[in-house]
Amino acid sequence: MCLALVSVRLFNCRFLIRVKGALNIANCRAMIIRTCSNLYVKTQLIRQRSTFSALLDESWQSGAVLKSLSTNIYENLALEDWIQEHVDLESRSLLLLWRNMPAAVIGRHQNPWQECHLGLMREKGIPLARRRSGGGAVYHDLGNINMTFFTSKKQYDRQRNLRIVTSALAELRPALDVRATERFDILLNEQFKISGSAARLGRTVAYHHCTLLCAADRSLLSGVLKSTCQGIKSNATPSVPSPVKNLADEDPTLDCEIIMDAVANRYIRDFGLNGPLILINPTEELRHPGIHRLTQELQTWDWVFGKTPKFTIDTCFDIPHEAVRSKVILNMEVKYGIIEKCRFEVPSAWLPLHMCEEFNTLLVGSRFCPSDTAALFVAVSRANPQTCDLQAKLNFLCTKLTAVM
Repeated sequence: MCLALVSVRLFNCRFLIRVKGALNIANCRAMIIRTCSNLYVKTQLIRQRSTFSALLDESWQSGAVLKSLSTNIYENLALEDWIQEHVDLESRSLLLLWRNMPAAVIGRHQNPWQECHLGLMREKGIPLARRRSGGGAVYHDLGNINMTFFTSKKQYDRQRNLRIVTSALAELRPALDVRATERFDILLNEQFKISGSAARLGRTVAYHHCTLLCAADRSLLSGVLKSTCQGIKSNATPSVPSPVKNLADEDPTLDCEIIMDAVANRYIRDFGLNGPLILINPTEELRHPGIHRLTQELQTWDWVFGKTPKFTIDTCFDIPHEAVRSKVILNMEVKYGIIEKCRFEVPSAWLPLHMCEEFNTLLVGSRFCPSDTAALFVAVSRANPQTCDLQAKLNFLCTKLTAVM
């Protein structure tokens, strides 16, 4: 349409120049620029009116149930933030249902080195995400259901949200013993945790999200949510370990789709809604302007690791194959993921003192991560001619130190 209109204007302009001879080339160019500018403005207005928030305003003014088509943890967390920032929640309530491929998710104020087995996650290719809400660390996979309840801040009520979930489960399977606790968890048989909660409160709006274990990989869950980093001291929010169980372990006839449908129906009844469940794709930038930027931010090292509160590490490890039992002692201070202080204590007979001091100096200011540390060790190794024995010692130190990270 744009090219056709411009072509018409160009034709008219050429016709006027040829017939009347009164318009010059500058006037013709000005006409073309005005035409393109007007078309651009009209296109932008059409795009803005086709955004998801505009669609809600037109069709679902009182509220709706949404279901994400994505199973990517960063895309779904970005969708939560986008809805909170761009949708009018003062006059409507929304429920978002979503699931993810395997991922570990920590709370905004947590320490990933303290919460997760990062080495196992790297080995398995499991991503780590930091959400913008508080709370503890959780494991996600396709056997885990996530539910986000959006409301105005005045209507924010976690217990009501959890009652929707427990009521839906009771309607599905009356024999199930499920109940919400004062800590905003949901327990099965009064002892197994099947749901945990977290929330983000803004100035006028809020969201509360919770998990629900249906058929998650419990062995991977326990492996991922177990730190191997020894000697951490931190003021970061710690997770509270609890025994867990899948709903499918209690009733094999249950699956995620059945449960999500039940929760959606219960929510629609409780909030007096009449619209259908809406499928939503968080990768559509035109529908959700700015969502790609939010998704990218959630994946950056500066957000995932760099937002970690300050912590220290005091640990040691034995030196192998030595006649006299010896240890390497490591003391570090890390702030926002950056090493601020570092001190190796290594027996001088085992490693030259100048090399130990060089490591201490180079590590300060670097990121507390295996790739950066390994690169420093390689640089030191290349800069210092050494024997095979010394190289083996450096490899040992590198392996031990990166294992802490």
